[in-house]
Amino acid sequence: MNKPSSSLVLASLVALSLLALQASAWAAPPSPASPTTNDLVFQAGQVVSLPAPDTKGGKPLMAALAARLSTREYRPDPLTLQTLSDLLWAANGINRPAEGKTTAATARNWQNQQIFVATARGLFHFDPKRHALVPVSPKDLRAQTGRQPFVAVVPVNLIYVADPPPTADNIADPVRQATYEGIHAGIVSQNVALFVASAGLATVVRANFDASLLEPLLGLLPGQRVVLTQSVGYAK
Repeated sequence: MNKPSSSLVLASLVALSLLALQASAWAAPPSPASPTTNDLVFQAGQVVSLPAPDTKGGKPLMAALAARLSTREYRPDPLTLQTLSDLLWAANGINRPAEGKTTAATARNWQNQQIFVATARGLFHFDPKRHALVPVSPKDLRAQTGRQPFVAVVPVNLIYVADPPPTADNIADPVRQATYEGIHAGIVSQNVALFVASAGLATVVRANFDASLLEPLLGLLPGQRVVLTQSVGYAK
């Protein structure tokens, strides 16, 4: 049997080293130079513009599906603002600007789901049209987004809120309306889960929250309600 040449062995070692570095980079916490969610500055009325989302990166879809799982133990490391930008775009960002359509489908094209973002630096509302965070509260409300202890530690808790359906398409059956709203939130949460699996992060979808406590903190309008919450961060 012919022995492999030294150049072939060296090339193989280099390739394996690069793959190992890439794999470790997915789950690594942000570098000190990268702006993070801990650098968010809450100023009433001051919209926080997010970096443009990176829509070209990540693992292949089948690999992300294979890696998808729920995590309930997290490190407190913050997300970079670039990661948060990519996360929110994947969740329900605009992917067809000419039509104003988003990554998350809705029944009857209601497009009535909203995302609130609870961080250590305050509560924000995600505006997909501007791809920006609109300040809601300067308080750290992460602990109020669920009943599990880890929600106070994880850097980002997403809160999925349903608006009333469009007036022209109002459904009299409240059960059917609630079904649609649950489907919409489920689609957004799966978008997040796939992004998280692709980026080497960790997540869990949560329905165990106190709506009577959480909804007033969000300043919701009549007819709006919290449907689901979802934690995103780095696994322990």
